[in-house]
Amino acid sequence: MTPDLSAISDQISLTPSAYIGIPIALIGAVFLALGAQFQHRGVNKVDRLSEAPSTAGLNIGQLLLLLRRPSWVIGTLMLGLAVVFQLTALYFAPIIVVQPLGAIALIITAIVNSRVSGVKLKQDAIRPIIFCVGGVGLFVTFATIFARSKEITQSQLVTVLIILGVVTIAFALLFAFLRKKFGALIYIVGAGVLYGFVATLAKVVIDRVHTIFINGAQGFEGLTIACVVALLAATVLGGYFVQTAYSSGPPDLVIAGLTVIDPIVAVSIGIIVLQEASTAPWYAILAFVVAGALAVYGVVQLSRRQPEAAARL
Repeated sequence: MTPDLSAISDQISLTPSAYIGIPIALIGAVFLALGAQFQHRGVNKVDRLSEAPSTAGLNIGQLLLLLRRPSWVIGTLMLGLAVVFQLTALYFAPIIVVQPLGAIALIITAIVNSRVSGVKLKQDAIRPIIFCVGGVGLFVTFATIFARSKEITQSQLVTVLIILGVVTIAFALLFAFLRKKFGALIYIVGAGVLYGFVATLAKVVIDRVHTIFINGAQGFEGLTIACVVALLAATVLGGYFVQTAYSSGPPDLVIAGLTVIDPIVAVSIGIIVLQEASTAPWYAILAFVVAGALAVYGVVQLSRRQPEAAARL
């Protein structure tokens, strides 16, 4: 029996312009991977020149030294471009379509590490890459069919801000009292969680700016301003955690953690709080879970096998 293609096409929820967000997000992932490589080299150089190790948190002097490292400055500029591309992608497409594509950054990082360190990628590294690409591809495919961008309600936004406030306070307390016991992984987890909220808040602000300037709505209200403040605070704290993680872990571990935790948090918020997949049937939800598990398995296995690049600027 010939399938009804028109019925299938009717299920696709993304508008033609929304598909533009996918290649834009992929370009952002490239800049993310390269920026992480350069920043990692800069932090390692500063760590070697400093008398005190930065694993317990970078101090003011070390932060100032980073500004004098060309590799760190170049990496920061690349990460800035990655943010610009991600925000642009979020303007066009839902969070659950854009955020998983960041996992491509880990694949690029693995290849760059292999080239720089002179260690050829072997089968035990190629296999996780296939899992990662397959999982992300499956997830995005179903997301493009069933995900729908919706206007975020006031109650949903308040919920996101409250959760972010609780998470930020928790990590601030952990850092204040247990920072000397922190390893790279805890900093990566903290940064990934915070960046997941950053993506959500960025989507909120972008949609509201669009409403104000395109649809002629009234100006920013207090809740939107609170979103901007929370977004900036989470970005700064998450960025600090990332810089500290570079001093105690390789860039592929940092990218692996961020590309797993960030999308999980952002996608969870998009599905549970923002209801971007509220119309998805049960088999689509199952596909999301399976695809996510495949991608997580791939990035975890890949992060365990890739060599750290030895070359430094």
